Amino acid sequence: MGFPGTWMTESESMVYRVVPKCACSTIGQIMYYSDHGRFFDGDIHDSTEGLHKWAQDASQPKIEANVLKHASYSFTCVRNPYTRILSSFFDKICGIQRNGRRYRGNLVPLLIQKYGIDVGGDDGKQEFDQIRSFRRFLLFARDTIRWRRPMDPDIHWSAMSGHVSTFIVNGGTYDNIFFTETFNEGMQSVLDAVEVAHPVDLASIPRFNESEGHGPKRAHPVADYFDDLSMHLVYEMYKRDFEVFKYDFEDPSNKMPVGEIDLDEVHKKLGD
Repeated sequence: MGFPGTWMTESESMVYRVVPKCACSTIGQIMYYSDHGRFFDGDIHDSTEGLHKWAQDASQPKIEANVLKHASYSFTCVRNPYTRILSSFFDKICGIQRNGRRYRGNLVPLLIQKYGIDVGGDDGKQEFDQIRSFRRFLLFARDTIRWRRPMDPDIHWSAMSGHVSTFIVNGGTYDNIFFTETFNEGMQSVLDAVEVAHPVDLASIPRFNESEGHGPKRAHPVADYFDDLSMHLVYEMYKRDFEVFKYDFEDPSNKMPVGEIDLDEVHKKLGD
């Protein structure tokens, strides 16, 4: 199985388990900068040099040897499940991707046909009922997670705990899991724990939000998208995320965590 979704600096100063929709573009660029003193020109997900990635065959032996020995500081970053699934909807379902096309080709036409979802027309710029459409998307996301129909769940809306757990199950250990909602504080705690060739000033670096501008802007407060049924679906999909990463299921308007992450609990509950 190995360590899918794992990135490591070439200097092996740090190891990061990517969780989609949780500041991964910014984290990857910070890692790249810490080794090279410059940011990658483009979307860091497209880089094929300057950063070890499990998806690159030559990187796999190095990542595996490092993680199994716990030779470097290992971390990941998580996000409120309510805002994460909303972000996935606007970016991946409503948005035009950086290649100029819809995400995953025939996915959006399938959703329009089978679930009655509206995405704001061919360019995603027309007005549409965001709340109604999002709630229908939630039914689809639940179907993919619960029954793997009409397709397997996509990495952008599959549970964070699933991403985080593969690293543990296959022999990795986290030193730090921090919150997207307190990003600078969390990322600083990582940088404080490692030695880097090029110091990173978090206050001055740009935010590499690669999904920004892909889709329509959210027209309503987060809580407006979630009625009782929507909250039930979210809990069905992300129960474990709320529990181990300490987010507030009862109040979709509260994006902040309600407690500190207990790394021992994470390793125990997600390491089975």
